[in-house]
Amino acid sequence: MYALKLENVKNRNLYEELIKLFLPPSRYRIFTDSDAEIPEDAVIFREEGDKDEVKRQIYQYLNQQTGLRPKWGILTGIRPVKLAGELCRKLGSEEAAENYLQEKYYVNKKKTELLLRLYRDQQRELGVPEEKSAGIYIGIPFCPTRCLYCSFTSNQADPEEMERYLEALFSEIAFVGRNMRRDGIFAESIYIGGGTPTSLDAGQLERLLSQIRTHFDLSRLREFTVEAGRPDTVTQEKLEVLRSFGVDRISINPQSMHDKTLETIGRSHSTRDTLRAFTAARKTGGFLINMDLIAGLPGETTEDFEDSLRKTAELMPDNITLHTLAVKRSSRLKEMDEHFHYRFQEQTEEMLEKARAFLTEKGWRPYYLYRQKHTAGSTENLGYCRDHSMSVYNVRIMEEAQSIIALGAGGITKVYYPRENRLERVPNVSNYEIYIERIEEMLERKRKNLFRR
Repeated sequence: MYALKLENVKNRNLYEELIKLFLPPSRYRIFTDSDAEIPEDAVIFREEGDKDEVKRQIYQYLNQQTGLRPKWGILTGIRPVKLAGELCRKLGSEEAAENYLQEKYYVNKKKTELLLRLYRDQQRELGVPEEKSAGIYIGIPFCPTRCLYCSFTSNQADPEEMERYLEALFSEIAFVGRNMRRDGIFAESIYIGGGTPTSLDAGQLERLLSQIRTHFDLSRLREFTVEAGRPDTVTQEKLEVLRSFGVDRISINPQSMHDKTLETIGRSHSTRDTLRAFTAARKTGGFLINMDLIAGLPGETTEDFEDSLRKTAELMPDNITLHTLAVKRSSRLKEMDEHFHYRFQEQTEEMLEKARAFLTEKGWRPYYLYRQKHTAGSTENLGYCRDHSMSVYNVRIMEEAQSIIALGAGGITKVYYPRENRLERVPNVSNYEIYIERIEEMLERKRKNLFRR
């Protein structure tokens, strides 16, 4: 058992997330100034202004004790590409940023090179967001089933409940659209996520998209995405509705191409459903298609993951996003095995490394990256694209240089102030029933904190 004392520290979580990269919670105890009894052998780390210096000290100590050297160094945030960009601008060159990431943040060479490549490609292809532009997120918090690893706002609800939710959401769409027009804000991208938006029937989708077309200025829209993540919810009728309203990007997410795994993780679709949905989407035409896979799913071997990747790549989707399984606090997997991600670190890293080599050979390239807590090997989620098929919304939400206006239950609006380079969060409540009951309060929050009226 390791005893670690954090002196003069207000936010212990900042350091505990780093400690967890080396040790499971069962192998350490953290003490602070408020603790009455502290073991004599406790190793002391004192914060005196420079939090990164404390992180470096913790990293060096635990590296010596465990022999581990996490590839992301002392970085625990989810947006390392954003940091790389800030360093490039601050230090004046990619070379200086690369040295800083390796020497001050202990990020290894491969990860550093990946960050700088992503930043360079994103800037070249998408540039800087226009003034007064915004990304729009609209949440549909319903799914056919709840996955084993899920911690998102998702619910199983009957059609009547979905109708009640849509009526409240339509009020927010009308309110936001009206105020955006008045303030001269325009949508650069729209992303309808969830949950599973295609849990709605074709008629409900048509009404939702009609509301968006009515209330938002779409004349400068660069991208319109709808998640169709559960293949079993995708029908020809729904695809035709999406296409008729100008949706040009969808996600069809197998997660695995093995039916046994899908059953284990609580997905209600089969591999056959995935192939059927993808074929229908390609036949309908007009969509860039993303497909998600997850490395490190329970019961899967490296060979299983490689097989899923090969089968997915054979379909030639425009984007493939590789996620690392994260053991989230509110997921069923956390309740079953809270140390799951510690036991499969090497295997998950092997999966992702083989996937990188395979996708590069087949013509995909990485274009956006984010990290999550409690992933096996403290790895990353990495989106790959073909040709010029970067998702505008995915890049913008990670670089945090544009306001993201989020509507619906669980949506968190992030208002960007470019002069100070800062964000202010304006959250909606997560529970969809409470969202319906308090919709006027949600509008008032946006009126005061987004539109400043």
